[in-house]
Amino acid sequence: MALHFRRVDTAVNALEIWMASGGGFSFVISNESRTGPGLHGKPGLVASWRPVQVNKSAIKLGGSPFSTFAEAKEACEALLETFEQMNALQASTIAPSPQ
Repeated sequence: MALHFRRVDTAVNALEIWMASGGGFSFVISNESRTGPGLHGKPGLVASWRPVQVNKSAIKLGGSPFSTFAEAKEACEALLETFEQMNALQASTIAPSPQ
């Protein structure tokens, strides 16, 4: 499933944050730097995720920070595909057997 990220409007223009959701999960990509305005951290694009229906902190994707937006987006889409495969596998093991 392709995720469609959109830029999040913030009061501080220096914040570069994009979000997308799909399959019951929310994904965020943020641009971080060591100095200046905006989010501080290791320089690059940090991708994170969390379930939409559960009010918990986001989990940073392995490999973050990424060098390009495309790399961060691909990592989010790969994780979403893994979640979808896990859900399909779980649903097939739970489904009642035909009688």
